[in-house]
Amino acid sequence: MSPVIDGLQYANWSEKIFREMRAGGVDAVHATITYHENFRETVLNIEAWNRHFERHPDLVFQGFTADDITLARETGRTAIFFGSQNPSCIEDDIGLVEVLHRLGLRFMQLTYNNQSLLATGCYEEDDTGLTRMGREVVTEMNRVGLVVDMSHSGERSTLEAIDHSTRPIAITHANPADWHAALRNKSDTVLRALSGTGGMLGFSIYPHHLKNGGACTLAAFCEMIARTAERYGIDNLGIGSDLCQDQPDSIVEWMRTGRWTKRIDYGEGSADAPGFPPMPDWFGGNADMPNLTAGLRDIGFSQADTDALMGGNWARFFHDSFGPAK
Repeated sequence: MSPVIDGLQYANWSEKIFREMRAGGVDAVHATITYHENFRETVLNIEAWNRHFERHPDLVFQGFTADDITLARETGRTAIFFGSQNPSCIEDDIGLVEVLHRLGLRFMQLTYNNQSLLATGCYEEDDTGLTRMGREVVTEMNRVGLVVDMSHSGERSTLEAIDHSTRPIAITHANPADWHAALRNKSDTVLRALSGTGGMLGFSIYPHHLKNGGACTLAAFCEMIARTAERYGIDNLGIGSDLCQDQPDSIVEWMRTGRWTKRIDYGEGSADAPGFPPMPDWFGGNADMPNLTAGLRDIGFSQADTDALMGGNWARFFHDSFGPAK
């Protein structure tokens, strides 16, 4: 049986959640450690994770290579792979790409929602594509084995990253825009370019990315996955839940606003409901991961295809992506 892997979470990490990961059979998680933090602040977040690993060695440990997925399964634990949702952690220093990779960073978005030093975010009116530094950083990320993630990037920037990267990139947490037209969801043009180069798409369960939001049914979500697999093939699809389990509503302000504005930026939310939107009743946390497996089988996926979607495809991608370029 293939592993169960979640391609993106930003939970309020605790022993409770780690135990729910085990209850849900989650073998590996790509965990966000940076939104707007600089390098030193990112290191402090790694220190906090080190305390989790020290206190709960029977539940979680840091993952560095795809072999750690196997180790997680053999020891009944969850491997945690670090990622950043913003290149703020490398500041303006390309040398920090390799430093952070050595510390365990395995994914880095070239943008969050705004323009960065590397590329354009999906909330900017004008997408100017990869910057000069952006192209250099993508090349360096390819060299060391740090995955280029374009989940929050604009269309031109995403297409240029796919084209410039010599290794497959990832969109770790998004859905097709023709299913639900959120700014963060991706066009057919992007998804064709992504799948055509071996890049991975992680389907998001964050309500703003779902048709009908938190009222989206499990059947509707799995039907969307089935239609996407028919269009682009199943080999490069997985789950990237974008789960923010147990986070207080105040975290939304940090995610959207960071330090770049003095006013509250509601971003993907609404001025009437600035906090986290209600999750679907079939996925409130890690313990609900088996619901996804059941939903995929119910919609008509074979056991082999369900295993691939629930983690097998991510495991292959991790194996091919986390080491130095050959």
